[in-house]
Amino acid sequence: MQNAAKESTVLDHIQELVDEEHRLFGKASLDAAEKRHLAGIQVELDQCWDLLRQRRALRETGRDVNEAHLRPPDVVEKYEG
Repeated sequence: MQNAAKESTVLDHIQELVDEEHRLFGKASLDAAEKRHLAGIQVELDQCWDLLRQRRALRETGRDVNEAHLRPPDVVEKYEG
């Protein structure tokens, strides 16, 4: 159950980031700070999705999902899975 709770926490965080991303996309224009904030959200989303994929792959192969780790932005940015 603990692993399900951790995955749920990751999914909840992803939803919060997506909501904020949509809020920013819905604005007519963004100032420089908002553009930086949006870029940061998008990087963090890439990292969270990557973490979730790692956990699911580890589970499917019978390994410990706690081996998954948050990878640096330059590893996960622009990842297409």
